[in-house]
Amino acid sequence: MTSTLSVRALEAGELRAAHTLFAAAIHRGPADDAAWARSAQLYGPGRTFGVHSGGALVGTVASFPSELTVPGGAVLPMAAVTRVGVRADHTRRGLLTAMMRTQLEDAAARGEPVATLRASEARIYGRFGYGIATRARNLRVRADPALLRDDAPRGGTVRLLAREEIIPVLRGVHARIAHRRPGGISRTDGWWSATIGRRVDVDREHVIAAVHTGPDGDDGFAIAFLEGSSDFTERGLEVSDLHAADVGATAALWRFLMGIDLVRHVSGELRPLDEPLELLLADPRACAVTGHADETWLRLVDLPAALAARTFGPAEPVLIAVHDGFLAANTGVYRIADGHAERVGAIDGPVRPELECTAAGLAMAYLGDRRPSELVATGWWSAPEPAAVPRADAAFATAEVPWCGTYF
Repeated sequence: MTSTLSVRALEAGELRAAHTLFAAAIHRGPADDAAWARSAQLYGPGRTFGVHSGGALVGTVASFPSELTVPGGAVLPMAAVTRVGVRADHTRRGLLTAMMRTQLEDAAARGEPVATLRASEARIYGRFGYGIATRARNLRVRADPALLRDDAPRGGTVRLLAREEIIPVLRGVHARIAHRRPGGISRTDGWWSATIGRRVDVDREHVIAAVHTGPDGDDGFAIAFLEGSSDFTERGLEVSDLHAADVGATAALWRFLMGIDLVRHVSGELRPLDEPLELLLADPRACAVTGHADETWLRLVDLPAALAARTFGPAEPVLIAVHDGFLAANTGVYRIADGHAERVGAIDGPVRPELECTAAGLAMAYLGDRRPSELVATGWWSAPEPAAVPRADAAFATAEVPWCGTYF
């Protein structure tokens, strides 16, 4: 049946229908006019694809342009993949595979060597070459600023923003600090409008937006909303967004949030694995980790370009064969040496690899989230030459844990 169906870029007049289809796929109703006006800003020209059957739209996938920070500090053009949905009566017919292939080919044609997404289900995207490249944790801490150690960093000053200041100010702060570590991405105006703007301006939720100012100016911010409760003294504060340039700014923002009156606890989702909140507390048990989650799913679209863009640690040369059954042009043997990577041959050519992996397996190591030795031990990679594994660990090592902190 899939041979009779074709994927094509949707026209502007078809985008609201695509959004409605996506909403139904995640069990939500259609957007009203105000919500659609916000959501429409994330649909870029020519970046939404669909499949029709019997004159009706039955599948869709979209992306918007962004940028991804990779180890070494380079910032790569990126396709931020989102709003993927297939109508319930057309699933498991190859529609998603066809749309994914078209979308990745489009990203390559646009000069975007990487794509990322946030997965609603963890078993879907690996077959398209996506791998988990950053992870995060959820936590909950008692709301008491006295819990922070007396000798913990205090940072600079924290100020609250008026509602009309929130997006203009935070957009500027995020742009200055987002690319400080691998995994960080840029945010478009459409992202701000469709996510934060919707809650602040359309839904008119009570919002706490705070900015930290250090010696060099604004260098951190937090956005928090109240959790639902009828008891004023038992309310929780949900931190939906917190970015800080250093530990001092991080400590000051958490101290501020934990000191807000009539709040029993403060929770945060998808926080960095290395955020040192427990180390800032006199009682580290006051901070409970409530869960861990995958964050960035990364697809290396143009593998030679992506590998050439990041830097690698000092290590003796290592040869890695990468198998990509979805984008065959990426398949080949790559040599990492002297802090750089290059393609040196075809699979089954004269250059014999020491390690082998799939595109998804390589994506898991690319930003530094997983060590090659972990991936070899768990079967994601194979090691025809086991002596190459420590060299690969040294090459892929990064100074910081990768993290994005932007949900889309």
